[in-house]
Amino acid sequence: MQPYVFPYLGYFQLISSVDCFVFYDDVNFIKRGWINRNKILVNGNESLFSIPLVKASQNKLINEIHLVNDNKWTNQFLNTIQTNYKKAPFFKEGFELVETVLSAHHKSISDLAIDSVIKTCDYLGMNRNFQLSSANYFSTKGLPKADRLVEITKLSGSTTYINAQGGKQLYDKPYFESKHVDLFFLIGQLKEYPQFENQFVPGLSMIDLIMFNDLEQINQMLNHYYLD
Repeated sequence: MQPYVFPYLGYFQLISSVDCFVFYDDVNFIKRGWINRNKILVNGNESLFSIPLVKASQNKLINEIHLVNDNKWTNQFLNTIQTNYKKAPFFKEGFELVETVLSAHHKSISDLAIDSVIKTCDYLGMNRNFQLSSANYFSTKGLPKADRLVEITKLSGSTTYINAQGGKQLYDKPYFESKHVDLFFLIGQLKEYPQFENQFVPGLSMIDLIMFNDLEQINQMLNHYYLD
């Protein structure tokens, strides 16, 4: 999967379902996608945040896109988090996680996004074998999309590849089977949880879920999926 900054629960359900998770960091950047953007609650409503980048372009790879070297956005965002979540039951834990990630030195959006995912997994107690397509599977670069995924799966020592639900429109199970790889799609079930006294807003960043739920509740949600 492409690295996203503090992605939503479904991304972590995918990580929960595997032994080895490969960050697809050497594919083209997606403008107006979820690599550098996500949603949190602001005044009880969903609000999109976007991490500033230097000359972001879909003609560049994700790991080639640099962050704007300015603490102004980080300080403003942390202030927004504090203002809107300070009364959440697990604000201390959630704020500490976000602050730790955003305060570290990252050169690219890929570095920041990957760090946000791995540190969130550490917080959740999810130990996985994390790898980078650019570092661990550089030899597969240039292969057609499906063939590259097949080759990465085999090189990792596995015969099973699990993709997000949206992959159903892109990849064909019989084709993977012809290459001796089993393909499954993860269908996540995202349950409601209390967000102050507001009507539940679904699909927000993992930041939101961590602010309102303890580790036991989150780990129960991580297991609410099935493979198709």
